[in-house]
Amino acid sequence: MSKNMDEKIINCIRALSMDAIQKANSGHPGITMGAAPMAYKLFKDHLKADALCPDWIDRDRFVLSAGHGSMLLYAILHLFGYKVSIDDIKQFRQFDSITPGHPEYGKTPGVDASTGPLGQGFANAVGMAMAEAHLAARFNKPGYNVIDHYSYALCGDGCMMEGISSEAASLAGTLKLGKLIVLYDSNNISIEGSTDIAFTENVRARFDSFGWHTLLVEDGNDLEAIDKAIKEAKSVTDKPSLIEIKTIIGYGSPNKAGSNASHGAPLGEDEIIATKKALGWEYDKFEVPEDIYETMAPIQNAHSHDHATWDEMFNDYAKNFPKDAEELRAWFEDDFVSALKDDDSFWNNEGDMATRAASEKILNKIAEIQPNLFGGSADLSPSNKSVMKNSSYFSADDRLGNNIHFGVREMAMTAIANGMLLHGGVRSYIATFFVFSDYLKPILRVASISSLPTTCILSHDSVGVGEDGPTHQPIEQIAVLRSMPNFRVFRPCDINETAAAWYTALSSKTTPTAMLFTRQTTKNMGVDGRKALKGGYILKDSTKEVPDAIIIATGSEVSIACDARDILLEKGVDVRVVSMPCVELFEEQSPEYKNSVLPLSVKKRVSVEASSDLSWYRFVGIEGKAVGMREFGKSAPYSVLFKHYGFTPENIAQKTLEVIQNG
Repeated sequence: MSKNMDEKIINCIRALSMDAIQKANSGHPGITMGAAPMAYKLFKDHLKADALCPDWIDRDRFVLSAGHGSMLLYAILHLFGYKVSIDDIKQFRQFDSITPGHPEYGKTPGVDASTGPLGQGFANAVGMAMAEAHLAARFNKPGYNVIDHYSYALCGDGCMMEGISSEAASLAGTLKLGKLIVLYDSNNISIEGSTDIAFTENVRARFDSFGWHTLLVEDGNDLEAIDKAIKEAKSVTDKPSLIEIKTIIGYGSPNKAGSNASHGAPLGEDEIIATKKALGWEYDKFEVPEDIYETMAPIQNAHSHDHATWDEMFNDYAKNFPKDAEELRAWFEDDFVSALKDDDSFWNNEGDMATRAASEKILNKIAEIQPNLFGGSADLSPSNKSVMKNSSYFSADDRLGNNIHFGVREMAMTAIANGMLLHGGVRSYIATFFVFSDYLKPILRVASISSLPTTCILSHDSVGVGEDGPTHQPIEQIAVLRSMPNFRVFRPCDINETAAAWYTALSSKTTPTAMLFTRQTTKNMGVDGRKALKGGYILKDSTKEVPDAIIIATGSEVSIACDARDILLEKGVDVRVVSMPCVELFEEQSPEYKNSVLPLSVKKRVSVEASSDLSWYRFVGIEGKAVGMREFGKSAPYSVLFKHYGFTPENIAQKTLEVIQNG
């Protein structure tokens, strides 16, 4: 292809972006104009992908970490033959369009990750590269590299400022992820002005210290230099690569190029006219010249041919290694735990224990039947019991390990886990103390938006943490997570409800799950764990047709509620105890089932949970009482704290009597 045609296509990307942003009257034209050459060169000559099959498992992954530049990606996808039409581009940032303001996974063909919160996409790409390395080590055979692709991310200065990118880059360097390549759009401009006001470090030197291979391209319009840099990055197999590419934000705009004026607002009609003139673009709004489509067609065909070649190779692989091919398909289908539904031994376990210990037992049972589990902890595995005992650790020297040392990097860990799920083929899980879910929350939010079934082990789940004190005792975190759409919080009372938590998390295809586990021992309630799959159920019922009251409890407080019931029975008060380990699952049940557990006619209700009480008012109503935490805890043994804050059978019985008597 001629240099002039390359330039024409790049200017077409710029023009489509300017037009769409202007029509929407919002958006970020600066990055689309400055980074268009690097994105075009990557997609044209390096990115292995098939627009006709955007979910091909051996495609290269591309993450636009600087998600505010979404119009750059949509224009690229259109020109490279993805199902993103000009009409779709005209609907940029409009209601229910496939071209939203930031890329959304599952909404737009060719979008490999939902991005926008800066730095998260960088960490997603690290997770994708880890998944690729793990799958390649397990399934590739001599002459059959069925998993053999790169993970690319395009990042900006903002991504590099965010701490999550440093967390993820440090781990990627430690793991020597040689098939991870980051294009750094280095334009020295943020929304407030020059990056010098807050960001003067040498980014490449920082990445050098992380163990990365770094390169510099001085001119972001120099396609040959960009091509050479990507080729060099691909040749380095023992380090991830960062290519810093110096660009001019808003390139081509006579009055706004190089300034923050082009960052986050439309250029304006007059400036667009002037810019198109400066770029030599003489076409109407949203017009793509026919010669561009004609030029792009063979490029699209060549990419589809790469896929067809892989299909032929995989067919041969399946003939020669049928069991491996079948297992590879199974890893991507990810339907292992369904086999446990009728396994009575999985749901009926004996013994009193902390639910963190129960989780370890259940995790290792599942690991025996689900080989694609791939996860670990933010340096707390001895405490949160998150290790698969029959597997090694994933490392630069052992790509087959299923356990992961994430280090003390909670934010990056979560986004990396999201990236693994986006990649497919592995089922990621993460672990830390529940109080540190504050670090996880913004990334779990994107998982919820993206319909990713991210699985979280969150131990030390309440004021019951005890001696570590208020900095480590989660109070409000449970209400925060429960407030999130498309998210489940599972707080089991014993090992059998813990089995239900794990089953719920790993059978989910679209909803993240946080499993909250205790530090302290819990009593085995002797109930088949399958009852908990509806989120809430009657654990101890009243002998009366209509109970005098209902006590609703979760976690370690369930046995306390049952003991309170015994006290009340001695006083002639007959109550029902409901265990509700997962509010969200309970809310998903039929009205008939919910009414059978919590009859509308019984308005005398008490909830018991050693955390924030905000979640419970919809269940206890104005005539009920929520026994929970309304202050931060203290440093003391958990038994002392439970007595101090009223999580005792005697106090729960008394609160229940007060509710009944107030009626």
